[in-house]
Amino acid sequence: MSGGYQVYRAALPEVCAADPAKMVFTADAEGRCEVFAWDAAARRARQVTRRPLGTLHGAIDRDAHVWWFDEDERGRGCWRFQPFAGGPDRPGLTGVPPGLPRGLAVSDHGTVAVAAEDGDATIVHVGPRGGRGRSVARIPGHVSLTGITPGGRLLALADAHAVTVLTSEGAVRAVLPGGGDAGRLWSLGFAPAGAELLLVRAYEDRYVLASWRPATGPARHDWCAFDTEITARWDGDGRSVLVRQDRHGRSTLHRADLTARTLTPVPTPPGTVLDAATRPGGDLHYLWTATGHPPRLCSTRGTALPVLPTLPDRFPGIHRDVWTPGPDGPVHTLLSLPDEPRGPVPAVFLVHGGPADHDRDAYDGVVHSLVASGFAVARVNYRGSTGYGPRWRRAFRDGVGLTQVEDLASVRADLVARRLIRADAVGLWGTSWGGYLVLLALGTRPGLWQAGVAVKPVADCVAAHRTTTAALRALDERLFGGTPEEVPGRYAHSSPIQYAAAVRAPLLVAAARHDAKCPPGQIRGYLAALRAAGVRHEALWLDSGHDGYDGGDHVTVLRRAVVFLDRELRGPARRDPQTPRSARSGEHHTAVHTRERRTTHAEGHHPQRPARG
Repeated sequence: MSGGYQVYRAALPEVCAADPAKMVFTADAEGRCEVFAWDAAARRARQVTRRPLGTLHGAIDRDAHVWWFDEDERGRGCWRFQPFAGGPDRPGLTGVPPGLPRGLAVSDHGTVAVAAEDGDATIVHVGPRGGRGRSVARIPGHVSLTGITPGGRLLALADAHAVTVLTSEGAVRAVLPGGGDAGRLWSLGFAPAGAELLLVRAYEDRYVLASWRPATGPARHDWCAFDTEITARWDGDGRSVLVRQDRHGRSTLHRADLTARTLTPVPTPPGTVLDAATRPGGDLHYLWTATGHPPRLCSTRGTALPVLPTLPDRFPGIHRDVWTPGPDGPVHTLLSLPDEPRGPVPAVFLVHGGPADHDRDAYDGVVHSLVASGFAVARVNYRGSTGYGPRWRRAFRDGVGLTQVEDLASVRADLVARRLIRADAVGLWGTSWGGYLVLLALGTRPGLWQAGVAVKPVADCVAAHRTTTAALRALDERLFGGTPEEVPGRYAHSSPIQYAAAVRAPLLVAAARHDAKCPPGQIRGYLAALRAAGVRHEALWLDSGHDGYDGGDHVTVLRRAVVFLDRELRGPARRDPQTPRSARSGEHHTAVHTRERRTTHAEGHHPQRPARG
């Protein structure tokens, strides 16, 4: 790709509410993700951060102060800010201990609220910008701060069970149940004026827009309901809402008028809108992409936005949708084939993580590299993926992980039967929870795959639960229905380490020494099990955390994985996949003193949803 700023996350530039020409975005800076200030009037960018580990989280407040999260290699840190035009860095709040970021909110008058996870609890601090913070709440488990009212008097906090409204002194103003019979509830922030809180509720197998007001309580807007996941943002008038729906790997925009009770489509090109917002003055900004088109920032009123890279040549390949029959409905696959394939070709299943996420009709550099190298790429939205409705998201009939592996196997059989891919040259590649599925598929269905790449995976469900973050322990307990002590059989049944000795395909495992989400200890245990069983494998160790922000690590993994898959799927004299491998195991350790770039996939439709990636 050439020209422009290489963005590191699927999000729009943040815009100053008082001066829409002032924005903040994250982009590449000499191979690292850093925060930039963008002056749309002058069409000029200024690099704000220059951290050795890179910087992903940035924001701008109403007074045009630029914010970023100053974190260490384990993801722990504190928020800092500086004036838009530059100047000395200052702590957002003093006296606040470092932690994992769980939200920043700044009122119109400079009241700052920050939430940080510290061990098994989330602590909320409030104070004047740059002043001393006071602790107003300590809540067990993973909680996200999702908003502050313009006047700074109310805060919104959300977890898997409820949305809680607190005063800035920490008193509980309202508790809105989520989960169980009430239906899952997500908090999307306060209106730009007043104290109305925007919500989305899962209700009767649909996703419904909702809201809460201090005087009248919660209201469900049943006229604004969708069959698949949505997210939403307030427009500047505080009465209309921009809604984005993710459906079947693509997305659409709608404008909902809460007063007139009308829902109007907003035209966008076919593909995926990764982020969208109505800016002051009515200008619509959105970040659009499709499989053959890198992300592009768009403005309906011609506002000068940062220019993103373009491809020097046409994106290679033929791209199509494939639907494979399944027990809970057809399984959707985004399939990319090399140009003019001559019969079945080697294939790589690129397995998304989450699990509450999905693959999209969106540009992906890994897909580009693989298709250009002559591989077919299958991106399967297995059961549990978002974008196909609540029932699909809850469909785990064969158990955690095993249900998803069943879908991967079914799609493989379908593509082989259609003579699109070679049965003897199929590999798997996944990151985080996607890497978990790669390991589980290799161990439970060893005859189907000829190679695997697992990047920062869950390899031992019990050990990962014991050592991961509070947010991901809570996610595990929702998926499995309890802790490892409460339901040990479920964890064991779905844990890759239980099947390590059955793996027959060569395997490349890339892991991070400072990974808090998929900790390195449980991966080392899995590698030891592979060695004991004589399974041929390689290990690549990165000196980074789970969400690394340095492009060097990303390129290292990409190159190593493509070479590995090319050798194993197209190299000479491969063994029959059914034949047990007793070849010498080998580990290749690579120290990379940087952080790996986060994937370019959007993180899902609700900001407080935890996911391993």
